[in-house]
Amino acid sequence: MSSFDSLKDIPKHYDPSETEDKWYSYWEENNFFHSEPDDRESFTVVIPPPNVTGVLHMGHMLNNTIQDVLVRRARMLGKNTCWVPGTDHASIATEAKVVQKLRKKGIKKSDLSRDEFLKHAWDWTDEHGGIILQQLRKLGASCDWQRTRFTLEDELYESVIDCFIELYDRGYIYRGQRMVNWDPAAQTALSDEEVIHKEVQSKLYHVRYPIKDSDEYITIATTRPETILADTAVCVNPDDDRYTHLIGKSVIIPMVNREVKIISDEYVDKEYGTGCLKITPAHDQNDYEIGVKHGLEIIDMLNADGTVAEVAEHYVGKDRFEARKLIIKDLEEAGLLVKVEEMANKVGYSERTDAVIEPRLSLQWFCKMDELSKPALDNVMNDEIQFHPAKFKNSYKHWMENIRDWCISRQLWWGHRIPAWYFGDGEEEYVIARTADEALEKAKEKSGNSALSDSDLRQDEDVLDTWFSSWLWPMSVFDPAFIKNKKGNKELEYYYPTQDLVTAPEIMFFWVARMIMAGYAFTGEKPFSNVYYHGIVRDEKRRKMSKSLGNSPDPLKLIEKYGADGTRVGMLFASPAGNDLLFDEALCEQGRNFSNKIWNAFRFLTMNMEDGVEYAPTTEIDPENLADKWMIGRIRSTLRDMEDDFSKYRLNEALKKIYSLVWDDFCDWYIEVCKADQYGDSMPKENLERALGFFEMLMKMLHPFMPFITEEIWQRIQSRSDDEALTVSSWPEIKNETFDSSVSLFNTVQDQISAIRNIQAEMNLSPKAELNIIIKPKNDDLARQLRSAEWIYSKLLPVEKITFDVGSEKPKASAAAVVDGSEIYIPLEGLIDLEKERNRIQKEIDRLQGFLKGVEKKLSNAGFVNNAPDAVVEKEKQKKADAETDLEKLAKQLEEFNG
Repeated sequence: MSSFDSLKDIPKHYDPSETEDKWYSYWEENNFFHSEPDDRESFTVVIPPPNVTGVLHMGHMLNNTIQDVLVRRARMLGKNTCWVPGTDHASIATEAKVVQKLRKKGIKKSDLSRDEFLKHAWDWTDEHGGIILQQLRKLGASCDWQRTRFTLEDELYESVIDCFIELYDRGYIYRGQRMVNWDPAAQTALSDEEVIHKEVQSKLYHVRYPIKDSDEYITIATTRPETILADTAVCVNPDDDRYTHLIGKSVIIPMVNREVKIISDEYVDKEYGTGCLKITPAHDQNDYEIGVKHGLEIIDMLNADGTVAEVAEHYVGKDRFEARKLIIKDLEEAGLLVKVEEMANKVGYSERTDAVIEPRLSLQWFCKMDELSKPALDNVMNDEIQFHPAKFKNSYKHWMENIRDWCISRQLWWGHRIPAWYFGDGEEEYVIARTADEALEKAKEKSGNSALSDSDLRQDEDVLDTWFSSWLWPMSVFDPAFIKNKKGNKELEYYYPTQDLVTAPEIMFFWVARMIMAGYAFTGEKPFSNVYYHGIVRDEKRRKMSKSLGNSPDPLKLIEKYGADGTRVGMLFASPAGNDLLFDEALCEQGRNFSNKIWNAFRFLTMNMEDGVEYAPTTEIDPENLADKWMIGRIRSTLRDMEDDFSKYRLNEALKKIYSLVWDDFCDWYIEVCKADQYGDSMPKENLERALGFFEMLMKMLHPFMPFITEEIWQRIQSRSDDEALTVSSWPEIKNETFDSSVSLFNTVQDQISAIRNIQAEMNLSPKAELNIIIKPKNDDLARQLRSAEWIYSKLLPVEKITFDVGSEKPKASAAAVVDGSEIYIPLEGLIDLEKERNRIQKEIDRLQGFLKGVEKKLSNAGFVNNAPDAVVEKEKQKKADAETDLEKLAKQLEEFNG
């Protein structure tokens, strides 16, 4: 029981800024989001860790709203929810920010030692790191903040090193010279997944190569003429009759005047370009393989920063693209440039720096993928791990079946340093160890030289790919030592496998696939049961929202303007599972309006409370009250439908259902039906208690989507203890009795009342004008049922008299409507001036007849019909049809009014 004293000071308008911080602090202070293993079923979610130096953007907003909805609902279902937050050290992105900051101070990275640079990096991380996690609180994210992790923290650093050593010992990690994707801006190797291929307009240059000791030329076509400086052969197809007489002869490479052989290989496509292929083994994967096959020289003409190397002899120190322009100019002047064609082709760009990628031969560390990928593929295809939507299984399958070894080393300083120590003169001899001391002992043993000292060892300068740490995320956040100990601790055993992973399909291969591989490789189990792929947030032009395009709103400003609840609703309304979200700020405004609608409904209920009267909210219905049975039936059927939507990860559909239930059913109908009969009287106590009880249940159903306003209202509905909160209350129970017949009858009453209101509006009747309503039901059984609901019509309409009779005839001068086979008549005599209405109808008939003549004249004109666009002619024909239909209706109305 409650006296509801706190309800007397309810503000007139809902202000999110006054509730959101208050309730979030309350939730945190009471540890509602913190989890410890117990005897309940666990529900575990690990956050896709955002970059440590990042700030909240629209993608984060969508991703974390979805996670929060799932977690909050699971918490209310009684599960032990554990949503682990954290950040990623983001090697490339963070190092680039630090280098940029130092450059502004006049400091080059090359001027610093590794330790000095890392100090700057940690200072940057300490200053900017974690900002995004604070921002997620503004959104309402109910993470277990006591479990916050950072991929570069000491414990997780150790787990990554353990992973490297374990895979090396199992023969999965090796070091070798391979063609890699090279980012000249970040000056590091990238994996295939970190390269974005964009279709761009390029030029195809046709260049003559002189045949030695001959007047002949052989013409090649290339989009990268600067690599001519590193050519070591020209290749033709052995079956190409145009060139068989040249095989084995020598050509002179333009500009550098290098003499190379013309070789043959079936790889060359006779139909592509000129049928002649320049071979540059150091700068193209296919050329490299041909070079190995034919024992060709390898010349690397580019420095790490994308400038021309000294070995090229020409354009040394020039940027690769500047060198391209210069070599084209020189080729043209030498008469060796045959022609230039425009063409569209795909060019690889760095996912992090947006620099054009260079294929580069480099000594790197790799992880073998063929065996690791097998269980990861099988257990997605057999639905042990389910993808939502399932359509993403196809692209996953294609990638996994064509997977290549993973280049895991990066030429950076910020990250997990590779645990390899070299000894001797070169880099051929090395050991893998966790520490320098361990490395020294291994090096002594491997070399047979017990005199080796620390000074004889040097650790690999490279760090591991950032994703090499985050692929352990679902396991390492609970037990960083799980690889070393070969067994999980109590927390890993309880929380792993996790339940739902929410992410974007764009990192399916970066992260999702690799986590699945790591899960089976190190625990023999899946890392999660479900993967929910949400779409990309795009603008109205379907462009991905980004700061660089200036088309992305600031999420925090959206929250400030529309409230966190309104913003969350706006995001989810536009977010069908697996499809991109076309963001429209108007949807956030709709979310804010929904908050206001909820608040106004609650405020109206409290205004009906009488001082000194105690109210006990209840969902126990009056079995004789059709509105009660309809409302509880609608709640139960909506709960069941939402359950189905949640099981299929159709969160936006679940939101739309509870939105309609609250706005349309409860606010616009149920409250109105529950009002007092006489204007100005308070709502009857029993009606008010049921309305409050239903409202309390609705707040529970809405809470995962709109946590702040629902908590505010739920706390105000009745007195609660200090540690009692909606966020940890129980989800409403789904009961079998859904009152289907009552719901159906009430829906009929709704439709009939809506039809009568339309007549009032169309006939411009005064809202207070009392009506003689005649309803002719389609059968006697419905007539009997409608009579039992007569009180609802009388409460919601200005009724003078109402009859329900299957034998009713339509009165003269009456407005009519048909609702699902039942006829409704409203006699208009006494409500409107019939003579005035006859004149109005006749004037409208005259106007339409004149309009119709004009349209018919135009359509009878053969010149217009034959020469005007089809769409224009069709539009005129539609005008004619519409006018004829309207005239028919008006003639019938006039006939009725004339008696």
